[in-house]
Amino acid sequence: MSVLVVGLSHRTTPVPVLERVAVTDAERDKVLAQLLAAPSVSEAVLLSTCNRVEVYAVVDSFHGGMNEVVDVLARQAAAEPGDLFEHLYVHYSAAAVEHLFSVAGGLDSMVVGEAQILGQLRTSYNAADEAGVVGRTLHELVQHALRVGKRVHSETDIDHAGASVVSEALSDAAAALGGLTGRSALVVGAGGMGGLAAAHLRRAGVGRVVIANRTAANGERLASALRAEGVDARSTGLEDLAAEVDLADVLFACTGSMGTVVGAEHIGDRDERPLVVCDLGLPKDVDPAAALLTGVRVVDLETLQRRLSAAPTGQDALRAAEIVAEEVRAYLAGQRSAGVTPTVTALRKRAAEVVDSELLRLDSRLPELDPAVRGELAKTVRRVVDKLLHTPTVRVKELAAAPGGAGYAEALRELFGLDPQAPSAVSTPHSTQPKGEKR
Repeated sequence: MSVLVVGLSHRTTPVPVLERVAVTDAERDKVLAQLLAAPSVSEAVLLSTCNRVEVYAVVDSFHGGMNEVVDVLARQAAAEPGDLFEHLYVHYSAAAVEHLFSVAGGLDSMVVGEAQILGQLRTSYNAADEAGVVGRTLHELVQHALRVGKRVHSETDIDHAGASVVSEALSDAAAALGGLTGRSALVVGAGGMGGLAAAHLRRAGVGRVVIANRTAANGERLASALRAEGVDARSTGLEDLAAEVDLADVLFACTGSMGTVVGAEHIGDRDERPLVVCDLGLPKDVDPAAALLTGVRVVDLETLQRRLSAAPTGQDALRAAEIVAEEVRAYLAGQRSAGVTPTVTALRKRAAEVVDSELLRLDSRLPELDPAVRGELAKTVRRVVDKLLHTPTVRVKELAAAPGGAGYAEALRELFGLDPQAPSAVSTPHSTQPKGEKR
């Protein structure tokens, strides 16, 4: 069983295609269930953000797993698998580990070094775990990836400016309006991206923020947090969008909805008061026709993709890449070493059985043997066996951890005549649930 990554991102895929494949929180369990129903897939995690859709899966074959995952993504996009192939990237085994660690470290983001991906990855893992589709392999891999992301951000200044897709969009808005100080902002959506936008708007010195959200309690919670920071903020429902847009200088939208939330009719021409629309929804939250309105400038994922694609990386990104490479090597060495552990355990178990058998034979041949003497003999025999096994079992773990060391476990099984099924019998999975069963 190996790890497979199948994905589409801002690096390989036009935004309209990403919009079709995007998976909302409400759809996540359905897509995870489809993935786990695939014959080749035993574990899965789905990562869907504003600039990527990726499936991390444990599969028993490369081609079978890839085709099955692509089929699921194609169904999500209401497309044929062939329509996606030119945009897909696929990573397998060690390359899959390297890709995930790079993603967690912010090296594969539209804004290199952005920290939001760590939270998104954690949320995706938790959702898959709750759905019962995470086993030992992805549990260990994702937890290690989260540690890699934390290490990158703690040991480098790759995110020193707190840059993110949100901050870059609002930076464009500030440039277009000559600054955000004292401006009025409308944030549509009170989720993670909406909260991040509100925080950036507060720091930019906006005069007023209105949170428009489908769920009133969530919108009011975010507005209340802003008021606690000294911002003139209130919440409203989506039914009053036209009136609220008319009062705004900046409109930020990212709701996670599958359809348009803000229509061109909500905006209208802005002859006297320009409006900047920051639409980071995937798919779009704002009707694309808004870009044709007078006095309206739209900053969306396509705009940012063009501007940020040529951004320089710098020394911090190079150091982050070094950290990722170190962690990949450490993870793969650990996996290779762990791969031989069940065989070592089986060998020690076999040795213990031989010792027990010989002691029973001794009892039958010398039944009158003093119990104290028998006890000392048993301790001596076990010590001898332990000492004989210590060096080879420690050394085989060291050899197995090195590149190309996968064959040492098989050699150990051949040399000592171990049952090929013994290693799997003594290994313990992360989850003992039947495939597809929810917790």
